[in-house]
Amino acid sequence: MLEEIKEQRANNFIENIIEEDLAAGFPASALRFRFPPEPNGYLHLGHASSICLNFGLGLRYNAPVNLRFDDTNPSKEEQEYVDAIRRDVQWLGFHWDKECYASDYFQELYDWAVLLIKKGKAYVDKQTSEEIASQKGTPTIAGTESPYRNTSPEENLALFERMKNGEFENGTYVLRAKIDMASPNMLMRDPIIYRIMNASHHRTGDKWHIYPMYDWAHGESDYLEQISHSLCTLEFLPHRELYDWFLDQVYDNARTRPKQREFARRNLSHTIVSKRKLLQLVTEHYVAGWDDPRMPTISGLRRRGYTPEAIRKFADTIGIAKRENLIDVSLLEFCVREDLNKKTNRVMAVLDPIKVVITNYPEGQEEWLDAENNPEVTPLTYRKVPFSRELYIERDDFREEADKKYFRLKLGGEVRLKNAYIIKAQSVVKDAEGNITEIHCTYDPDSRSGSGTEASMRKVKGTLHWVSIAHAIPAETRLYDRLFTVPEPDRQEDSFLNYINPNSLKIVTAYVEPNLKTAQVGDTVQFQRLGYFCVDTDSNAEKLVFNKTVGLKDTWAKIEVKEE
Repeated sequence: MLEEIKEQRANNFIENIIEEDLAAGFPASALRFRFPPEPNGYLHLGHASSICLNFGLGLRYNAPVNLRFDDTNPSKEEQEYVDAIRRDVQWLGFHWDKECYASDYFQELYDWAVLLIKKGKAYVDKQTSEEIASQKGTPTIAGTESPYRNTSPEENLALFERMKNGEFENGTYVLRAKIDMASPNMLMRDPIIYRIMNASHHRTGDKWHIYPMYDWAHGESDYLEQISHSLCTLEFLPHRELYDWFLDQVYDNARTRPKQREFARRNLSHTIVSKRKLLQLVTEHYVAGWDDPRMPTISGLRRRGYTPEAIRKFADTIGIAKRENLIDVSLLEFCVREDLNKKTNRVMAVLDPIKVVITNYPEGQEEWLDAENNPEVTPLTYRKVPFSRELYIERDDFREEADKKYFRLKLGGEVRLKNAYIIKAQSVVKDAEGNITEIHCTYDPDSRSGSGTEASMRKVKGTLHWVSIAHAIPAETRLYDRLFTVPEPDRQEDSFLNYINPNSLKIVTAYVEPNLKTAQVGDTVQFQRLGYFCVDTDSNAEKLVFNKTVGLKDTWAKIEVKEE
């Protein structure tokens, strides 16, 4: 992975900032980064970019990176999310130096809040959230001071102590920093530092009845961990002034002072990454859970068959910038296609079967033919696949009548069966409704692939995949597509739910070659001519279940061009 990170390319602007700091005398040994997720949901592709940025910088500069859980809101946080976040970061291939929690610092944060009160820089406010909001003013009109703003430090200390001890109901009091109600930055107008939450915390239990706000906890946690560069997404740019003000209150010149810098989100088309909306999809059962393979969560992508290498490549390709933009999901699909092409074995499976009977092939006979596993891997390896009189091919691979541009099987036409023989369609059998149920063909016994005969080297324009009916294994196959039908579902005038793709999941019974009987959960293969598929977690010894990871080509590009 270090080779990936150090691949020759121009520095991004974050790396330029670090290089400038090093050139100005900041010691390389003091570099330290962090990835600070909130444990209130599963990580998604947006987090993956942040993970790759922070841990990538750690690898590039040989600096430690902390995994810090911003667990300051017990009403929304669960141990399940903590465990999922750990698992996802490790699966992406990264290793943290220290596992930290904002809750590790609750006492220090409380002590510093007490110090602010003693200095007259914080006060307890009894107003409602609506009253506080109405007094904030507007970006062009100064706010008005709270009637509690000039309460004495002694009275504030007593109230804050009682808040901590759980003597008040939720929402009764808040602790606010005393900064500047006329500041052009609305966030500096006496922001809330603590609120009362009589809720049990997943790590501290019922010890605390007050919990710090993000802006107070985040920067001070960075300082306690001696983070050198605190990297946030662009929406936190207005918070930087407050981040620095809070640090000013506790900073010791002998220690490293964290520097907050911001980068733009990379939004992905046909996707949402709002945790609130993703949770809605889960709780209202539009998807089967956080790890549903249609979800943009890392766990969903893993279950669908995406690889960590592909996601890291995607993050590196889109890069880091100062402006938000929309990335076409096709780029992510290209990255996974490119990675899986190098790694996966080619196998044969039929998703929509129609029966082929080779009338001149001896009844009861079978052959085991050599099939190449992956032409991209050297040395080449092979497996055996069974061939017999009765086969399945894809229904779309046959037409009774077709023009000269149709290179698959048609009456009177020839195709090669992959790794096997050339066959010629002679007749069809139909049911009472006129649907074709069987295709009767003849084969050329001398045309077996790789036999070296003249017939085996005869050129025919079509090559089809197939499976032997007697040997094929049925497998539940989940054909996944994009979850939304429009590029920006959460920027529509109506609900994003109205743009869920009704065809985002189709379940069919496929028939796969018998070599896949021993496939394990997580194994990925290429179904030849169909796409890349992964063995799902629902799979077991009695029932194989495959998820479609991605097709061999970008079919959406054609659809969108046609719509335009």
